[in-house]
Formats: sequence, structure tokens, C-alpha cells
Amino acid sequence: MSRLVVVSNRIAAMEGKKESAGGLAVGIMDSLKDAGGMWFGWNGKISEEELPLEKNQQDNITFASFSLKQSEYDQYYLHFSNTVIWPAFHYRLDLVQYQREDYDGYCQVNERLAERLQPLVENDDILWIHDYHLLPFAAACRKLGMANRIGFFLHIPFPTSEIFNALPPRKELLEMMCEYDLIGFQADTDRLAFIENLSLVTEVEDLDEDRFSAYGKDVTVRVYPIGVEPDSIRHLAEGALPQKLAHLRDKLSGQLIISVDRLDYSKGLPERFQAFETLLENYPQHRGNIRYFQIAPTSRGDVQAYQDIRHELEMEAGRINGHFSTLEWTPLFYLNQHYERSLLMKIFRHCEVGLVTPLRDGMNLVAKEYVAAQDPANPGVLILSRFAGAANELTSALLVNPYDRDGVAGALDKALTMPLDERISRYQDMMSVITKNDIVHWRQTFLSDLKAVPIAPNKAKR
Repeated sequence: MSRLVVVSNRIAAMEGKKESAGGLAVGIMDSLKDAGGMWFGWNGKISEEELPLEKNQQDNITFASFSLKQSEYDQYYLHFSNTVIWPAFHYRLDLVQYQREDYDGYCQVNERLAERLQPLVENDDILWIHDYHLLPFAAACRKLGMANRIGFFLHIPFPTSEIFNALPPRKELLEMMCEYDLIGFQADTDRLAFIENLSLVTEVEDLDEDRFSAYGKDVTVRVYPIGVEPDSIRHLAEGALPQKLAHLRDKLSGQLIISVDRLDYSKGLPERFQAFETLLENYPQHRGNIRYFQIAPTSRGDVQAYQDIRHELEMEAGRINGHFSTLEWTPLFYLNQHYERSLLMKIFRHCEVGLVTPLRDGMNLVAKEYVAAQDPANPGVLILSRFAGAANELTSALLVNPYDRDGVAGALDKALTMPLDERISRYQDMMSVITKNDIVHWRQTFLSDLKAVPIAPNKAKR
């Protein structure tokens, strides 16, 4: 029986409780438990020595992890992945810092990882590769003669040609991606953008609805919007708040607005702060009656753009609070720290508005988690950016343009004053989608499609 081999940049730490792990990590773990197999990825360590793979066994799952040299970390992860692909794929060409040696290092690390994985892979194993760090990984595997079925899922957006054409190695990246048997995207706009970009650099032959040939390779491209575990989230949310938080909630009279994001320029945090300021200016009746909590733990702190946005948010939060605060009331709480997922679900349930307004996002699972955490009898209201992949499914949210501060402020006023029957109706509409397209449906559909993909004669063979 074939095993499932998952490859990602990092391996999720699963030593703790399942409730503390993110939804994606849980979904992948469940896939591996069902089929048995291996999770292969970076262990987060930097070493100039060629260390052996770290292997750990948990039930029927093997965790195999590797270290990186400092130069590999710099070129593969810090530079090309996070100062070229990430900003470009999130439509921020102004933040792209391309150097040819970084791209070469990115490809070399992918080749090195394929070489380290190859001895661990059996002929009938199925490989499932995740995210933008590993765009060339299938090509590296094919060079080694690996003929396994290899699927790839991109968790972030795929940019249109106006953006993608600005990347010097665009042709090489597209050709290497065609070595995958199945490519999955979050939204149809991403799928169409990939095909459009491909058709601009090579001839694309349609084989059927979702399958085509390019560069002499057959590849299937489909949409698989990722989901969450609604039952698990509801279970976490229904639990009692810790005593200190319960006491704090009792003291915080009025309505609460919650946002939870990684500290990242793609999340639209400065624009969100400014929209909240506009709410206080244009709708003064809410002053003293609402509080906005922005949780944004630091990520990629060694990248200058992330240092800049943290400084900007600290300045904005201080300015807004300095203008509107009174002795009895502080409107904005900016928390630059991490909270356990199990606690966040409880916090979501006690907040009347979930504010999720990224400038560009592949999906944004926080939007789905906020809805799933709500009390069905008295749910809060989700305000969601039109540029998040989740907006394609959660059409009963209050959809906004994050660049329009007046529009977001108006949506906040509507959410804060929305009658109960409308809140329940919108909640029920969104929950029906979240329940149907949950994390189990996502992984089962992708893996079923990957297993059904015919092994193409034009892929490499051992």
C-alpha cells in the first residue's frame, strides 16, 4: 500500500496538545495517520556541518527533518522566498529585492532536499508538497529519476501576469512547476493567473477541463479552498475563559472588535488602524462604548520590511490612543505577542466583531475560525476583505475594500449596530459553507485527485 510523503518548509511541532496546533498542521497530521507515511521538512536549525537527518516516529508517521547552512538559510529562505516570492505574490513589487545568487541558492536548496529525501521514498509513495518555498521541488525530484505522483498546493495567492512578469526567473519557475502532476490553488483567480502566465511563455495544449500540456509535460490544475475544523473550534470556544480573562471581560463594558494576524505587510494593518480611527471620527456615538484588540505576533523579524511595519503600528496605535483616549477608556489595544490557538477561539466567541481585512491573502483561516467560534444564538459579525480567498466562500460576511477607510468604518458601524436576526442569518449562511468545505474535505479531495492522476509517460522514470 502506498504511503503519503508530505514535504513542507517546516515541520509542525506536534509534541503538544492537538488543540494548540494550527488547523493546517492538524489536517496534514490526520492525512498521514490515515495512510501512514512521512513528514519531511526543515527543523529550524542552522549548522555549517552536514548533519544527518533527524528522524522521529509517532505511531505510523515518520518525521524526518534537516538543518540548513547559514548561506542556505539566507538565500533560500530569508532572501528569495521572503523578499522575492512572498512580496511579489502578494502584489508588493516595491518590496521585492531580487539577486540572481539568491535565486540560484533557492534552487540549489530544493535540489539538496530532493537528494536527501530520495533514499527515504519508495516507488509507490505519493508526494504532497506545500507552498512557495518549494516551487522547483518536483523538478529536482524528476532530475533524480523519481516517477512518483507529486502534488503541490500553494497556500498564498498566485499573481497576474502584470506582477509575475517582473520576476526575472519567471520562465524557469513556470517550467519547473509543470513537473508536478497536480497543482492546487486556493481560488479560481489564482488558477487562472497561473495558466495565463504559462500561456505567455510557452504553448499550452488543453487536454481536458483541468488538465493541459506545457513544456512537454502533462499537469492538472484545480482549486481546493482550504478549510478548518468547525467541530473542534466550537469545542474550544465553548470552554470557560481563564479566570483572569473572564475578570477582564467583565470589566470591559461595551462591544469588542478583534483582529488576529501575523505581523505582515500583506495583512493591511496600518490601513485597518486608520479605518478604526475614521470610525471614531465619523461615528462618535461609539466612543467610550467599543474597544479594538489587534493581536499581531512578530514574524520574520530579521526582514527589514517586517521591522518597519512593527514600528509603524506602534506609532499609529500611540497616536490614535493619544487622540481619543479618556481616563476611563482606551480604544485600541495593540498586542505584539503570541496567544495559544485554544485561547484565541474563546476570545473570538466573546468579541462582537471579527475584523479581517488583508490587502491580499490566499485564504485567511482566521475569518473561518472566527465564524466557527461564535455562539449560534448570539453570533458576532465578520468584516472581511474582498481580496482574501475566504471572500469567495463567506459571501454573507460584510465584504469591504481594505484600501477604503471610509468603507471599512461604515462596515464597522453596521456590524456594531446589526440586529440579532440578521446576525444569525449571516452566521448560518457562512457556517453551512464552513461545515461543508472543512479541512477534511480539503485534504481528502486533493489526495483523491492526486491518486487518480495518470502517471504521465513524459515524467521522469527510475
